[in-house]
Amino acid sequence: MEQKENKRARGRPRAYDPEQAFNSARDVFWHAGYGGSSLDDLSVATGMNRPSLYAAFGDKHALYLQTLDRYVETSRRRMDHALAADLPLAQALRQIYDLALAMYLPAGSEARGCLLIGTAATQAVTDAEVRERLGNGLRSFDDAFEIRLRRAQEQGELDADAEPALLAKLASAVLHTLALRSRAGDARASLEATADAGIKLICGKATKRR
Repeated sequence: MEQKENKRARGRPRAYDPEQAFNSARDVFWHAGYGGSSLDDLSVATGMNRPSLYAAFGDKHALYLQTLDRYVETSRRRMDHALAADLPLAQALRQIYDLALAMYLPAGSEARGCLLIGTAATQAVTDAEVRERLGNGLRSFDDAFEIRLRRAQEQGELDADAEPALLAKLASAVLHTLALRSRAGDARASLEATADAGIKLICGKATKRR
């Protein structure tokens, strides 16, 4: 009887932390992209065998879609929080770009850029579900910038004839440039200079100091 119980105990699946496992899987996709990430890679990273991985998150494609959804949701929440701060527009934008660079260039690790831009842009060519998430993610980031830019216009930081919707896409374009160039190996100082140039272009001479 005791021997059977021991066998049953050894056969039980190993306990795991769902959040930690999810983040580990996300990092695999972030590093190698969807096509370059195998089930074995995901299994090793999460410490879960294939059946357990499937039971927890679905197949590889479902797991990848979940990582994109979570990434966009988390990024948008951080953007909203940073842009809601009572700061001049130029400083608010710089805060966003500083936060992005901290994520794209993690301390003590290789440059990884943006999960959405770095992995979904290529997968979207042949995958409609990824393409939808890529588009929704980009529009979500545009929307976060546009809300702040409209507030800046209402407060007189931008000219009355400025177009917040177009400026928001420009602000997002700077973000995407930082993501791509960080992964390509550009130095942080160069990336910060790019961010500053983008801020000057967006704000122009209409930006007022408080």
